Amino acid sequence: MRLADYTTIGLGGPAREFIAARAEAELVGAVRAADASGEPVLILGGGSNLVVADEGFGGTVIQVATRGLGRAGAPGEVTVAAGEDWDAVVAWTLAEGLAGLECLSGIPGLAGATPIQNVGAYGQEVGQTITQVRAYDRITGTIVTIPGARCGFGYRTSRFRRSPGRFVVLSVTFRLAEQPSSGPVRYAELAAALGVAMGDRVAGTEARSAVLELRRRKGMVIDPADPDTRSVGSFFVNPLLDDAALAAVEAAVRIGWGEGTAVPRFDAGDGLVKVPAAWLIERAGFGRGYGLGDGARISAKHTLALVNSGSATTAALMALARAIRDGVRDTFGVSLAPEPDLVGVAL
Repeated sequence: MRLADYTTIGLGGPAREFIAARAEAELVGAVRAADASGEPVLILGGGSNLVVADEGFGGTVIQVATRGLGRAGAPGEVTVAAGEDWDAVVAWTLAEGLAGLECLSGIPGLAGATPIQNVGAYGQEVGQTITQVRAYDRITGTIVTIPGARCGFGYRTSRFRRSPGRFVVLSVTFRLAEQPSSGPVRYAELAAALGVAMGDRVAGTEARSAVLELRRRKGMVIDPADPDTRSVGSFFVNPLLDDAALAAVEAAVRIGWGEGTAVPRFDAGDGLVKVPAAWLIERAGFGRGYGLGDGARISAKHTLALVNSGSATTAALMALARAIRDGVRDTFGVSLAPEPDLVGVAL
């Protein structure tokens, strides 16, 4: 069973054993049995945020294939099984007249992955609307219900990501607004695409259409006919910099590009600013389409996406990622961190 067939980037060697768990009890039972036997386990969702070594995985891969989606009882509450396709969930909520997830349209993967890295885009994050996560705790061997306030959501992180492998997400509950209009538009690029001011609202379906179009332009909507979508989305996380790190970047910019070049930054709270990784990568000399000639390259549409042009290996992808990381560090003193989960490889 080649894991390349289960990842959006199309890379990864074989699994020693593969189990597709279509029911929650089957999922929990498979994980519990593997843990009891000391077997290495890889929980597989949609494969959209996963890079697996060419050698594959020497253990049991358990695919989350559970289904279930519906109102949870309280007004605006929706509970989603971990194996549901995420974009289909977003479309369903809009059809139900619910707002709060519309800007997360087009993101590949499954619902169970969204709380792990606090999936976000265009001014929305799932942590803003998640009220609870049900999960199997592999340390205690019990099913737990974790309130949203205790999930530790932060920029592309959560309690689940800080304790990798401990929790297997079973379902996620969201509290959404009972309204056909979107939430306030809080992302400048989306506001411009919609032709509205920041803070305005539009029809939820209109926001979804605009987000999907923006993502398509960047190669961020899966399309088998477009090799620029054969990726894991953004490969690097936008770095959060303190005053000293930002000053070092600004000094490097003054030397390399002159006093008139401003470093883009966005307030991230706690005295930190978020600087776009794509901006740093491009100015470190890695433009769109850049590659090392071995089948792995930067997307022609989006600098943060590293793609498999069709002939790449995981080793080639990681060599490119390391070259970019080292170039940004040497130019700006900033160490970029990977966003996808790396299995059998390291940056």
